[in-house]
Amino acid sequence: MNLIEGFWAAMVAIAANKLRSLLTVLGIVIGVSAVLGMIAIGDGAKTILINEAIRFGGVDNFSIYRKGWIRKSDRWVPNPSSHYFKLEDATMIEAGSPSVENVTSCALRHNGRVQSPNGSELRGVSFHGITPLYPFTRDVPIAMGRFLTDEDVAKRSRVTVLGWDFVEELFQNEDPIGKEVRLTMGQRGQMGQRGHTISERFAVVGILSSKGVSMRQGWNLDDDLYLPVTTLQDRFIGNNHIDYFSIKAVTPEKVQQASKEVMEIITKHHNGQEEYYGTSITADFATGPLDKIRVVLQISLTSIAFISLVVGGIGIMNMVLVSVNERTREIGLRKALGAKKRDIFFQFLAESTLMSSVGGAIGIILGFFMAYGISIGLSHFITLVDEWPMVFPIKWAVISILFSASIGIGFGLYPAIRASSLQPVEALRIE
Repeated sequence: MNLIEGFWAAMVAIAANKLRSLLTVLGIVIGVSAVLGMIAIGDGAKTILINEAIRFGGVDNFSIYRKGWIRKSDRWVPNPSSHYFKLEDATMIEAGSPSVENVTSCALRHNGRVQSPNGSELRGVSFHGITPLYPFTRDVPIAMGRFLTDEDVAKRSRVTVLGWDFVEELFQNEDPIGKEVRLTMGQRGQMGQRGHTISERFAVVGILSSKGVSMRQGWNLDDDLYLPVTTLQDRFIGNNHIDYFSIKAVTPEKVQQASKEVMEIITKHHNGQEEYYGTSITADFATGPLDKIRVVLQISLTSIAFISLVVGGIGIMNMVLVSVNERTREIGLRKALGAKKRDIFFQFLAESTLMSSVGGAIGIILGFFMAYGISIGLSHFITLVDEWPMVFPIKWAVISILFSASIGIGFGLYPAIRASSLQPVEALRIE
């Protein structure tokens, strides 16, 4: 009996008991479909967070900052370093790190306020003092006007670039370029004294493209306001400190290397230790916690799938053993007519392998539709995303079908050996 004849005989035997065969492979169907469906949903969530990482600045972006507090002797203490980042550090980083493409210096102050040109609107906002490379470092295109320039930074110009939401809120969708807004920020006073408030007019020179709301953090990326870093330092902060550097690596694959290089440069030039500074990689910031959850889920689902596949394999072995008992006379007759031991062995092994493979194939199809249906449901119920992506794990589908076939081979060996070992005379005596 050749390979084709063996599989054909197996298909005929399975087709003769369709319902029994289907119920037998149900464990394999459930195990494969459940795993593929859940992995597809998890991969969809990862795709969403990777897209969010791109909105935060791209998968090739990271930041380095001076920690305000560090851990010492099991308690938090203020950072003892007297060194603060300065503007010239950005040039030093670009010159000393071959894995860095560009660097943006950033100073940040919360609890500022912005007022519309007619004075009727006043709202809270964060002031970001930055350098001109920000749109390139963070992949933020300009929607209207221009961005800040080196000249703005050098002259400490009173100009600002606004997030997209301000176009509607402060300007009622009119062209804001060239118009003025009033920026206000309260300053802390000395001990026992009341602080004063600084309020000045700034010209709007540009509007950033809409980025939307961060799903993970919940803040609105279109709700920030940008000033030349020197202007923020002089007019609202009162020092020349830089809070952090936003850095773009030459490629996404170089982010980790660039992070190490920058940390070495900073600690060397600021006479500090690595514990005084921290790095935040945009892609890890978005997907790190999810990856840990995905690993746990994959281990759990794989365990469940393995149990389901083993149960399905036991069912297949049981069915083939029943088939051997039912077809004992047929086996004896075939052997009497010249069928060899390996022909009988291969026929029943092919039958178990084919059943488990068919179960795996049905599980893959069912898993696809399960993932598709869940993704549609999540798109309707999770309002933070426009659409939950359907990402079907082709690699896992291939692994599933191969593993299903191996289950059929493993659990089909005993029935196949038993069938091939029957003696023709004894088999023909069975009623």
